Amino acid sequence: MDIKESLEEFKVVFSIPLPGGLSFTFLGKTVSSIDITETVLVSWVVMVFLIAASLFLTRRLREIPRGSQVFLEWAVEFLNKFSGQYFGKRAQVYGPYIGTVFLFLLLANVIPAISPMAISVLGLEPPFVIKPPTRDINLTAAFALLSILLVLFGGLRARGLGGWARNLLHPVPMMLPFNLLEYIIRPLSLCLRLFGNILGGYIIMLLVEQALPVPLVVPAALSLYFDFFDGLIQAVVFCFLTTLFVGEAVEV
Repeated sequence: MDIKESLEEFKVVFSIPLPGGLSFTFLGKTVSSIDITETVLVSWVVMVFLIAASLFLTRRLREIPRGSQVFLEWAVEFLNKFSGQYFGKRAQVYGPYIGTVFLFLLLANVIPAISPMAISVLGLEPPFVIKPPTRDINLTAAFALLSILLVLFGGLRARGLGGWARNLLHPVPMMLPFNLLEYIIRPLSLCLRLFGNILGGYIIMLLVEQALPVPLVVPAALSLYFDFFDGLIQAVVFCFLTTLFVGEAVEV
């Protein structure tokens, strides 16, 4: 597969026309259908997998855990302790969100590892190539927006409107413009960090697969880092920063 083609925008898989031939103009572009891109499709696959896995792992819970239930209870206990450390008594409210986002981003980041290789082997092209949806800045921007909205509404809920407004003047009133800028800088940082790292790893893997003479060995080894380890790290960093931001907002 050509590298330039791989770095293009996610292609539209199929389109759903608006009912009654309805159309409207948004940002100078005429919209007459709902386009389902590769980003949306792969995101749906990730969500379906997580839902199916959760139903499968929780279908036969026992009082004395065995097998996969042991790992499941360990993961839930770890999430509860981690959330309690930063959210306190509000851990039951915000902890599940952090855990769900982590699982989604982890799977979305590492999903290229199960894809056929992006290069041809013995003259045969792969039937399909799964691209990480997190290399699409639209997806990372959506997650960053959700995180900052959680920070905003979490602060309002914990402090009330008056307490939230007074916190903008902390530690001194002259910090007001800088505290307001955080609601722009923080989601921008979350968005670009995740997008840049995943896109960078994706580009490196494409270059390695095209350049090395042994396509089935070295790229597979490097994939352990760029697809698995780096994907795990980026999911951890995104969720950890979101936890810090929300924890700071809800702390009274």
